Amino acid sequence: MSDEEHHFESKADAGASKTYPQQAGTIRKNGYIVIKSRPCKVVEVSTSKTGKHGHAKCHFVAIDIFNGKKLEDIVPSSHNCDVPHVTRTDYQLIDISEDGFVSLLTENGNTKDDLKLPTDDTLLTQIKEGFAEGKDLVVSVMCSMGEEQICALKDIGPK
Repeated sequence: MSDEEHHFESKADAGASKTYPQQAGTIRKNGYIVIKSRPCKVVEVSTSKTGKHGHAKCHFVAIDIFNGKKLEDIVPSSHNCDVPHVTRTDYQLIDISEDGFVSLLTENGNTKDDLKLPTDDTLLTQIKEGFAEGKDLVVSVMCSMGEEQICALKDIGPK
């Protein structure tokens, strides 16, 4: 046997996949699906009957969870579709910088400074006004397929 120690450099995460397979026929409205390599929330599903020699097909209409674009896809109902892992995490808002980035407090007391303010105008004004008034704000961050974005806001009272 060798007396040398092996050192492995790991630059990846735990190897967890960003998506998991699910049969197209089992994906329902308000579920998630990957269309054109974008994570989407399903808003409409219709299933066509089988043809003479074909499969039943599922027609998905979905909205991209990050940019709000409407996407459509047609998949045989017996085939697998990619479904994204979508997580929501709440962070307390500490600061908003001039360049549009937010500083957030994580559960373990560290700060997270790599998120931009949302592009949604109503949410953006709510965050800026609430922060200017000195309220304690908690933002919900949606994370899927390596992307993160602020998607909701809660006011937990004055500081």
